[in-house]
Amino acid sequence: MAKALADRLAEALAEKLHQQARIDWGFGSEEKLSEDELIDEKYRGIRPAPGYPACPDHTVKGTLWDLLGVEKQIGIKLTESFAMMPAASVSGWYFAHPEAKYFAVDRITRDQVTSYAERAGMTLTEAERWLAPNLSYDPV
Repeated sequence: MAKALADRLAEALAEKLHQQARIDWGFGSEEKLSEDELIDEKYRGIRPAPGYPACPDHTVKGTLWDLLGVEKQIGIKLTESFAMMPAASVSGWYFAHPEAKYFAVDRITRDQVTSYAERAGMTLTEAERWLAPNLSYDPV
């Protein structure tokens, strides 16, 4: 029960911080959204996160951790599989553009994975490992 409560509190804080960011950016202070509208994310902006449908590759957390010094600053560590410790942690980005929308990455082809691997500085095998749930083919 404590773990479930910690997970929900972490997500609630991320949502509250997103609300504060919208206010700080100058367009959220006028929001008068109902609970249902908040749940349906009817506000401007999105907060996608590594490992979720719009960004299935967890490894980008490593770059985020390095850029922000996350472990040193707040003590959240990444495991070998890029899970966050403590588990009741969240990470991601805030995008404010009025046309920013969530989307799911569908099945991806070998040529797309090859291109991604090159841009991410990974081998094809590494990229296939991290993107396995999204592959439209069986890796050799």
